[in-house]
Amino acid sequence: MKKILFRTAIFIAVPIILSSCNTNPTQAVATEKPQEYPVITIRPESAVLHIDYPARLEGRQNIEIRPKVDGFIDKIYIEEGAVVRKGQLLFSIHAPQYEQEVKTATAAIKSAEAEVNLARMQVEKTRPLEKEGIISSYELKSAEYTLHAREAALAQTRASLANAKNNVGYTRITSPVDGVIGLIPYKTGSLVSSTSPQALTTVSDIGEMIAYFSWDEKQYLDFTYNHDGSKLGTKLKSIPPVQLILANKREYPLKGQIESVGGLINTSTGSIPVRASFQNPARLLRTGASGLVRIPTQLKEAILIPAKATFELQEKTFVYTVKKDGTIQSIEIQIQSTTPDGRYVVGKGLTGGEKVVTEGLPTLKDGMRIRPMETNITYHVE
Repeated sequence: MKKILFRTAIFIAVPIILSSCNTNPTQAVATEKPQEYPVITIRPESAVLHIDYPARLEGRQNIEIRPKVDGFIDKIYIEEGAVVRKGQLLFSIHAPQYEQEVKTATAAIKSAEAEVNLARMQVEKTRPLEKEGIISSYELKSAEYTLHAREAALAQTRASLANAKNNVGYTRITSPVDGVIGLIPYKTGSLVSSTSPQALTTVSDIGEMIAYFSWDEKQYLDFTYNHDGSKLGTKLKSIPPVQLILANKREYPLKGQIESVGGLINTSTGSIPVRASFQNPARLLRTGASGLVRIPTQLKEAILIPAKATFELQEKTFVYTVKKDGTIQSIEIQIQSTTPDGRYVVGKGLTGGEKVVTEGLPTLKDGMRIRPMETNITYHVE
Protein backbone atom coordinates (compact mmCIF):
# COMPACT_ATOMS: atom_id res chain seq x y z
CA MET A 1 0.00 0.00 0.00
CA LYS A 2 2.91 2.40 0.82
CA LYS A 3 4.61 1.67 -2.52
CA ILE A 4 1.43 2.55 -4.41
CA LEU A 5 1.11 5.89 -2.58
CA PHE A 6 4.79 6.73 -3.25
CA ARG A 7 4.49 6.09 -6.99
CA THR A 8 1.34 8.20 -7.15
CA ALA A 9 3.14 11.13 -5.49
CA ILE A 10 5.97 10.89 -8.05
CA PHE A 11 3.54 10.90 -10.96
CA ILE A 12 1.85 14.04 -9.59
CA ALA A 13 5.12 15.92 -8.93
CA VAL A 14 6.65 15.33 -12.37
CA PRO A 15 4.02 17.29 -14.37
CA ILE A 16 4.32 20.18 -11.92
CA ILE A 17 8.11 20.33 -12.39
CA LEU A 18 7.78 20.05 -16.17
CA SER A 19 5.20 22.81 -16.30
CA SER A 20 7.43 25.07 -14.27
CA CYS A 21 10.38 24.37 -16.59
CA ASN A 22 8.32 25.36 -19.64
CA THR A 23 7.66 28.89 -18.24
CA ASN A 24 9.46 31.61 -20.43
CA PRO A 25 11.38 34.11 -18.22
CA THR A 26 11.15 36.85 -20.90
CA GLN A 27 7.38 36.79 -20.55
CA ALA A 28 7.74 38.00 -16.97
CA VAL A 29 10.07 40.80 -18.05
CA ALA A 30 7.73 41.74 -20.86
CA THR A 31 4.91 42.19 -18.43
CA GLU A 32 6.94 44.83 -16.54
CA LYS A 33 6.16 48.44 -17.46
CA PRO A 34 9.02 50.56 -18.93
CA GLN A 35 10.47 53.01 -16.45
CA GLU A 36 9.84 56.73 -16.80
CA TYR A 37 12.75 59.02 -17.74
CA PRO A 38 12.64 62.81 -18.15
CA VAL A 39 13.29 64.01 -21.69
CA ILE A 40 13.36 67.30 -23.55
CA THR A 41 12.53 67.97 -27.18
CA ILE A 42 15.35 69.69 -29.02
CA ARG A 43 14.25 72.86 -30.78
CA PRO A 44 16.55 75.38 -32.47
CA GLU A 45 16.61 78.63 -30.54
CA SER A 46 18.58 81.85 -30.27
CA ALA A 47 21.20 82.34 -27.60
CA VAL A 48 24.08 84.60 -26.62
CA LEU A 49 27.46 82.94 -26.63
CA HIS A 50 30.42 84.36 -24.72
CA ILE A 51 33.84 83.84 -26.27
CA ASP A 52 36.93 84.65 -24.18
CA TYR A 53 40.26 85.81 -25.59
CA PRO A 54 43.47 86.08 -23.51
CA ALA A 55 44.59 89.71 -23.42
CA ARG A 56 47.35 91.89 -22.05
CA LEU A 57 46.65 95.38 -20.70
CA GLU A 58 48.54 98.57 -21.35
CA GLY A 59 47.86 102.21 -20.61
CA ARG A 60 46.82 104.52 -23.41
CA GLN A 61 50.29 106.07 -23.11
CA ASN A 62 53.42 104.45 -21.69
CA ILE A 63 56.14 107.06 -21.80
CA GLU A 64 59.76 106.33 -20.95
CA ILE A 65 61.38 109.14 -19.01
CA ARG A 66 64.98 109.55 -20.18
CA PRO A 67 67.51 112.31 -19.42
CA LYS A 68 68.51 114.62 -22.25
CA VAL A 69 71.73 115.70 -20.53
CA ASP A 70 74.58 113.95 -18.73
CA GLY A 71 74.90 114.23 -14.97
CA PHE A 72 74.31 112.72 -11.57
CA ILE A 73 70.82 112.26 -10.13
CA ASP A 74 70.58 114.94 -7.49
CA LYS A 75 67.11 114.18 -6.13
CA ILE A 76 64.16 111.88 -6.80
CA TYR A 77 60.82 113.52 -6.02
CA ILE A 78 58.47 110.56 -6.53
CA GLU A 79 58.04 106.94 -5.48
CA GLU A 80 57.31 103.88 -7.56
CA GLY A 81 53.57 103.51 -8.14
CA ALA A 82 52.85 107.15 -7.33
CA VAL A 83 50.13 108.98 -9.26
CA VAL A 84 51.56 112.13 -10.88
CA ARG A 85 50.16 115.05 -12.83
CA LYS A 86 51.38 116.57 -16.05
CA GLY A 87 54.25 119.00 -15.32
CA GLN A 88 55.01 117.53 -11.89
CA LEU A 89 58.74 117.44 -11.02
CA LEU A 90 60.16 113.91 -11.05
CA PHE A 91 63.98 114.16 -10.99
CA SER A 92 66.70 116.77 -10.74
CA ILE A 93 70.14 116.17 -12.24
CA HIS A 94 73.31 117.79 -10.94
CA ALA A 95 75.18 119.03 -14.03
CA PRO A 96 77.13 122.24 -13.20
CA GLN A 97 78.80 122.26 -16.61
CA TYR A 98 75.58 123.51 -18.18
CA GLU A 99 75.33 126.42 -15.77
CA GLN A 100 78.89 127.27 -16.70
CA GLU A 101 77.93 127.17 -20.35
CA VAL A 102 75.22 129.72 -19.64
CA LYS A 103 77.75 132.05 -18.06
CA THR A 104 80.18 131.55 -20.94
CA ALA A 105 77.49 132.18 -23.53
CA THR A 106 76.34 135.30 -21.67
CA ALA A 107 79.85 136.69 -21.69
CA ALA A 108 80.27 135.79 -25.36
CA ILE A 109 77.12 137.74 -26.19
CA LYS A 110 78.45 140.86 -24.53
CA SER A 111 81.69 140.55 -26.49
CA ALA A 112 79.81 139.93 -29.74
CA GLU A 113 77.56 142.93 -29.11
CA ALA A 114 80.64 145.11 -28.65
CA GLU A 115 82.08 143.82 -31.92
CA VAL A 116 78.81 144.61 -33.69
CA ASN A 117 78.73 148.14 -32.31
CA LEU A 118 82.32 148.71 -33.35
CA ALA A 119 81.63 147.43 -36.87
CA ARG A 120 78.51 149.58 -37.12
CA MET A 121 80.50 152.67 -36.11
CA GLN A 122 83.03 151.88 -38.82
CA VAL A 123 80.28 151.71 -41.44
CA GLU A 124 78.79 155.00 -40.27
CA LYS A 125 82.23 156.61 -40.42
CA THR A 126 83.05 155.22 -43.87
CA ARG A 127 79.77 155.98 -45.67
CA PRO A 128 80.06 159.87 -45.81
CA LEU A 129 83.70 159.64 -46.84
CA GLU A 130 82.74 157.35 -49.70
CA LYS A 131 80.08 159.83 -50.86
CA GLU A 132 82.62 162.64 -50.94
CA GLY A 133 85.00 160.43 -52.90
CA ILE A 134 87.67 160.56 -50.23
CA ILE A 135 87.73 156.74 -50.02
CA SER A 136 86.72 154.07 -52.49
CA SER A 137 83.46 152.14 -52.42
CA TYR A 138 85.52 149.02 -51.75
CA GLU A 139 86.35 150.20 -48.24
CA LEU A 140 82.65 150.91 -47.55
CA LYS A 141 81.59 147.48 -48.72
CA SER A 142 84.35 145.91 -46.67
CA ALA A 143 83.09 147.69 -43.56
CA GLU A 144 79.49 146.61 -44.27
CA TYR A 145 80.55 142.99 -44.74
CA THR A 146 82.45 143.15 -41.47
CA LEU A 147 79.27 144.40 -39.78
CA HIS A 148 77.27 141.52 -41.22
CA ALA A 149 79.85 139.04 -39.96
CA ARG A 150 79.78 140.56 -36.48
CA GLU A 151 75.95 140.42 -36.43
CA ALA A 152 76.03 136.76 -37.45
CA ALA A 153 78.52 136.01 -34.69
CA LEU A 154 76.19 137.74 -32.21
CA ALA A 155 73.24 135.62 -33.37
CA GLN A 156 75.36 132.49 -32.97
CA THR A 157 76.33 133.35 -29.41
CA ARG A 158 72.70 134.07 -28.58
CA ALA A 159 71.75 130.62 -29.92
CA SER A 160 74.49 129.11 -27.78
CA LEU A 161 73.02 130.85 -24.74
CA ALA A 162 69.53 129.52 -25.54
CA ASN A 163 70.92 126.02 -25.95
CA ALA A 164 72.82 126.30 -22.66
CA LYS A 165 69.66 127.46 -20.89
CA ASN A 166 67.74 124.54 -22.39
CA ASN A 167 70.35 122.14 -21.06
CA VAL A 168 70.00 123.68 -17.63
CA GLY A 169 66.23 123.22 -17.93
CA TYR A 170 66.75 119.57 -18.85
CA THR A 171 68.30 119.01 -15.43
CA ARG A 172 64.78 119.29 -14.00
CA ILE A 173 62.69 116.42 -15.41
CA THR A 174 58.90 116.71 -15.23
CA SER A 175 56.06 114.37 -16.16
CA PRO A 176 54.74 114.85 -19.70
CA VAL A 177 51.29 113.40 -18.86
CA ASP A 178 49.04 112.41 -15.99
CA GLY A 179 49.82 108.84 -15.01
CA VAL A 180 51.39 106.32 -12.68
CA ILE A 181 55.11 105.96 -12.04
CA GLY A 182 56.69 102.63 -12.90
CA LEU A 183 59.98 101.11 -11.80
CA ILE A 184 62.81 103.50 -10.83
CA PRO A 185 66.05 101.58 -11.54
CA TYR A 186 68.46 104.43 -10.73
CA LYS A 187 68.98 105.89 -7.28
CA THR A 188 70.26 109.22 -6.03
CA GLY A 189 73.86 109.78 -7.09
CA SER A 190 73.70 107.55 -10.16
CA LEU A 191 75.38 108.83 -13.32
CA VAL A 192 72.88 108.99 -16.17
CA SER A 193 72.87 110.22 -19.74
CA SER A 194 70.73 110.16 -22.87
CA THR A 195 72.44 106.88 -23.84
CA SER A 196 71.76 105.09 -20.55
CA PRO A 197 70.48 101.53 -21.16
CA GLN A 198 67.45 102.01 -18.93
CA ALA A 199 64.98 104.82 -18.60
CA LEU A 200 64.78 106.77 -15.38
CA THR A 201 61.21 105.52 -15.04
CA THR A 202 58.00 105.09 -17.01
CA VAL A 203 54.85 107.17 -16.72
CA SER A 204 51.74 105.23 -17.71
CA ASP A 205 48.57 107.09 -18.55
CA ILE A 206 46.09 104.53 -17.23
CA GLY A 207 42.95 106.66 -17.28
CA GLU A 208 42.02 104.53 -20.27
CA MET A 209 43.38 101.01 -20.73
CA ILE A 210 43.96 99.13 -23.94
CA ALA A 211 43.47 95.35 -24.05
CA TYR A 212 45.42 93.64 -26.81
CA PHE A 213 44.33 90.18 -27.98
CA SER A 214 44.21 88.16 -31.20
CA TRP A 215 41.78 86.44 -33.52
CA ASP A 216 42.70 83.55 -35.75
CA GLU A 217 41.89 83.79 -39.43
CA LYS A 218 38.56 81.92 -39.09
CA GLN A 219 37.40 84.14 -36.26
CA TYR A 220 38.27 87.22 -38.28
CA LEU A 221 36.33 85.96 -41.29
CA ASP A 222 33.36 85.06 -39.09
CA PHE A 223 33.44 88.61 -37.76
CA THR A 224 33.41 90.14 -41.23
CA TYR A 225 30.55 87.91 -42.43
CA ASN A 226 28.38 88.06 -39.31
CA HIS A 227 28.33 91.84 -38.75
CA ASP A 228 26.57 94.36 -40.92
CA GLY A 229 28.38 97.13 -42.72
CA SER A 230 30.45 97.64 -45.83
CA LYS A 231 33.42 99.14 -43.96
CA LEU A 232 35.47 97.80 -41.08
CA GLY A 233 34.64 100.76 -38.85
CA THR A 234 30.92 100.15 -39.30
CA LYS A 235 31.31 96.47 -38.47
CA LEU A 236 33.28 97.31 -35.32
CA LYS A 237 30.54 99.65 -34.12
CA SER A 238 27.99 96.85 -34.50
CA ILE A 239 29.84 94.69 -31.94
CA PRO A 240 28.14 95.01 -28.54
CA PRO A 241 30.16 96.19 -25.53
CA VAL A 242 32.72 93.65 -24.33
CA GLN A 243 33.62 92.55 -20.83
CA LEU A 244 37.01 92.20 -19.17
CA ILE A 245 37.59 89.20 -16.90
CA LEU A 246 40.39 89.92 -14.45
CA ALA A 247 43.07 87.51 -13.28
CA ASN A 248 41.03 86.73 -10.14
CA LYS A 249 38.12 85.59 -12.40
CA ARG A 250 36.02 88.62 -11.49
CA GLU A 251 34.36 90.82 -14.06
CA TYR A 252 35.67 94.36 -14.40
CA PRO A 253 32.68 96.62 -13.61
CA LEU A 254 32.99 98.82 -16.71
CA LYS A 255 32.44 97.46 -20.19
CA GLY A 256 34.68 98.30 -23.11
CA GLN A 257 34.52 98.61 -26.86
CA ILE A 258 36.57 97.03 -29.62
CA GLU A 259 38.46 99.85 -31.34
CA SER A 260 40.46 98.34 -34.15
CA VAL A 261 41.55 95.21 -35.98
CA GLY A 262 45.04 94.88 -37.41
CA GLY A 263 45.64 95.12 -41.12
CA LEU A 264 47.94 92.09 -41.45
CA ILE A 265 47.70 88.44 -40.47
CA ASN A 266 50.85 87.12 -38.82
CA THR A 267 52.19 84.45 -41.16
CA SER A 268 53.91 82.64 -38.28
CA THR A 269 50.93 82.39 -35.92
CA GLY A 270 48.02 82.90 -38.31
CA SER A 271 46.56 85.53 -35.98
CA ILE A 272 45.48 89.12 -36.41
CA PRO A 273 45.79 91.69 -33.57
CA VAL A 274 42.67 93.24 -32.07
CA ARG A 275 42.40 96.13 -29.62
CA ALA A 276 39.68 97.02 -27.11
CA SER A 277 39.56 100.01 -24.75
CA PHE A 278 38.27 100.22 -21.17
CA GLN A 279 37.84 103.33 -19.03
CA ASN A 280 39.81 103.14 -15.77
CA PRO A 281 38.73 106.03 -13.52
CA ALA A 282 39.53 104.19 -10.28
CA ARG A 283 43.03 103.23 -11.55
CA LEU A 284 42.27 99.59 -10.75
CA LEU A 285 43.83 98.31 -13.97
CA ARG A 286 47.59 98.64 -14.42
CA THR A 287 49.93 98.32 -17.35
CA GLY A 288 51.26 94.78 -17.74
CA ALA A 289 48.18 93.10 -16.24
CA SER A 290 46.49 90.16 -17.95
CA GLY A 291 42.88 89.14 -18.37
CA LEU A 292 40.25 87.83 -20.75
CA VAL A 293 38.26 89.91 -23.19
CA ARG A 294 34.77 88.40 -23.35
CA ILE A 295 32.87 89.11 -26.56
CA PRO A 296 29.12 88.30 -26.71
CA THR A 297 28.02 86.62 -29.93
CA GLN A 298 24.39 86.21 -30.93
CA LEU A 299 23.51 82.71 -32.15
CA LYS A 300 20.45 82.10 -34.32
CA GLU A 301 18.81 78.67 -34.70
CA ALA A 302 21.31 77.06 -32.34
CA ILE A 303 20.96 73.51 -30.99
CA LEU A 304 21.30 73.67 -27.21
CA ILE A 305 21.27 70.82 -24.69
CA PRO A 306 21.90 70.71 -20.95
CA ALA A 307 25.30 69.41 -19.92
CA LYS A 308 23.73 66.72 -17.71
CA ALA A 309 22.10 65.14 -20.79
CA THR A 310 25.51 64.11 -22.15
CA PHE A 311 27.97 61.40 -21.29
CA GLU A 312 31.47 60.61 -22.46
CA LEU A 313 32.81 57.38 -23.85
CA GLN A 314 36.34 56.96 -25.19
CA GLU A 315 36.85 60.72 -25.31
CA LYS A 316 33.67 61.21 -27.32
CA THR A 317 30.44 62.86 -26.22
CA PHE A 318 27.06 61.14 -26.58
CA VAL A 319 23.38 61.67 -25.81
CA TYR A 320 20.49 59.21 -25.59
CA THR A 321 17.65 59.94 -28.00
CA VAL A 322 14.20 58.30 -27.83
CA LYS A 323 12.71 56.68 -30.92
CA LYS A 324 8.98 56.56 -31.70
CA ASP A 325 8.65 53.06 -30.26
CA GLY A 326 10.14 54.19 -26.94
CA THR A 327 13.54 52.58 -27.40
CA ILE A 328 16.67 54.67 -26.89
CA GLN A 329 19.74 55.11 -29.05
CA SER A 330 23.07 56.76 -28.24
CA ILE A 331 24.20 59.41 -30.72
CA GLU A 332 27.62 61.04 -30.87
CA ILE A 333 27.61 64.83 -30.83
CA GLN A 334 30.22 67.53 -31.22
CA ILE A 335 30.16 70.38 -28.73
CA GLN A 336 30.98 73.74 -30.22
CA SER A 337 30.95 75.86 -27.07
CA THR A 338 29.10 76.56 -23.83
CA THR A 339 26.51 79.25 -23.16
CA PRO A 340 26.61 81.44 -20.01
CA ASP A 341 23.77 79.35 -18.48
CA GLY A 342 25.82 76.15 -18.83
CA ARG A 343 24.19 74.58 -21.88
CA TYR A 344 26.20 73.03 -24.67
CA VAL A 345 26.02 74.38 -28.19
CA VAL A 346 25.90 71.33 -30.45
CA GLY A 347 27.82 71.63 -33.69
CA LYS A 348 27.06 68.20 -35.13
CA GLY A 349 24.88 65.20 -34.22
CA LEU A 350 21.52 66.84 -33.56
CA THR A 351 19.36 68.86 -35.92
CA GLY A 352 16.23 69.57 -33.87
CA GLY A 353 13.08 67.61 -33.10
CA GLU A 354 14.89 64.81 -31.23
CA LYS A 355 13.83 63.77 -27.74
CA VAL A 356 16.89 63.59 -25.47
CA VAL A 357 17.02 61.90 -22.08
CA THR A 358 18.22 64.33 -19.41
CA GLU A 359 18.56 62.15 -16.26
CA GLY A 360 19.44 58.63 -15.22
CA LEU A 361 21.93 58.11 -18.03
CA PRO A 362 24.11 55.57 -16.15
CA THR A 363 21.14 53.16 -15.98
CA LEU A 364 20.46 53.25 -19.72
CA LYS A 365 21.81 51.29 -22.66
CA ASP A 366 21.09 51.14 -26.38
CA GLY A 367 17.81 49.41 -27.31
CA MET A 368 16.27 49.77 -23.88
CA ARG A 369 12.60 50.77 -23.86
CA ILE A 370 11.55 53.65 -21.63
CA ARG A 371 8.54 55.83 -21.01
CA PRO A 372 9.61 59.40 -21.98
CA MET A 373 8.31 62.08 -19.67
CA GLU A 374 8.50 65.57 -21.17
CA THR A 375 10.01 68.05 -18.72
CA ASN A 376 11.08 71.66 -18.56
CA ILE A 377 14.47 72.73 -17.24
CA THR A 378 15.22 76.11 -15.72
CA TYR A 379 18.67 77.50 -16.53
CA HIS A 380 20.65 80.05 -14.55
CA VAL A 381 23.49 82.17 -15.82
CA GLU A 382 26.73 81.32 -14.07
